[in-house]
Amino acid sequence: MSVRTRPLHDQVVVVVGASSGIGRACALAFARGGARVVCAARGTEALDDLVAEITMRSGPGRAIAVTTDVADPDSVRALAAVAEGRFGRIDTWVNAAAVSVWARTEDITDAEFDRVLRINLLGQIHGARAALPALRRAGGGVLVGVSSVEGIRAMPLHSAYAASKWGLRGFYDSLRVELAQEGAPIAVTTVLPPSIDTPFFAHARSRIGGRPKPPPPVYAPEIVADAILRVAVRPSREVLVTGSAVAASIAARVSPALTDALLSLRTVGVEALRENRPDDGGDIVDRPEPGPGRVHGDYGGRVVRHSRLTSLVGTGRRPVELVAAAVGRLHTPRDPRRR
Repeated sequence: MSVRTRPLHDQVVVVVGASSGIGRACALAFARGGARVVCAARGTEALDDLVAEITMRSGPGRAIAVTTDVADPDSVRALAAVAEGRFGRIDTWVNAAAVSVWARTEDITDAEFDRVLRINLLGQIHGARAALPALRRAGGGVLVGVSSVEGIRAMPLHSAYAASKWGLRGFYDSLRVELAQEGAPIAVTTVLPPSIDTPFFAHARSRIGGRPKPPPPVYAPEIVADAILRVAVRPSREVLVTGSAVAASIAARVSPALTDALLSLRTVGVEALRENRPDDGGDIVDRPEPGPGRVHGDYGGRVVRHSRLTSLVGTGRRPVELVAAAVGRLHTPRDPRRR
């Protein structure tokens, strides 16, 4: 069954991980587009600040805050119930929460591996499982999972995060096919951003001799948010955000061994990922950052603010996606009244 999405101004959108970075940029962008937004994350103060900003720009009643721990499936199901109870339905659900530990694999503790996978991978699985019944009740909609270019090309010193992002692609691929077999009017889009200037790196836990930094080129989070807004109206299977992500995907497929060799050079795989300033210990692996959230990080280099390639997301569907949609229509249950 083809997915019939509502216009942006008529959508109810849940954004999980809305306290900072890409999630916060998404919530603000959806609100500017006229959608009603349910903002979810662990940080209550950051969410309240976000809703106040949306209210100031878009008027009262356009957004609510729901404190949510994605590691707890009951908390995520409660989020879905609150969203439906307040706005009547859910049209788009965005999973964007993530944490990170930068260290050699042998230096990451068992508890840290568990925590990263529990939030980044299981958290999105909990989100999808909570969203699907609500999207069915709404007559269809879009589930968006924010993975990473590291779901295609893993970086050294980031094994727990990379494992979670590779796992997300497998999960969403499997779910997408299941829904197509069923003929469900629900689209699943996986979004893969490259290096983005958000507080993600300041929020990471580090044992690499300094605070981690994004390898260039580095892009503005609004580019990712705009891509997510477009797929909420015209969904596609997978979105490689910016030409940098496309290049990384091609390199990983054409010559993965050469990429391994390049990243094994310390000037590329260690020094390029580490800042000179020390890590301040202010990570959010176990608890949220206090205070109001931020969209942008403090990257000191050039930040690219536009991507022509990404602006084409949602403007058309690739032939293979049209074939998949046609197969889905074959599985759509027939209405006996139309026989």
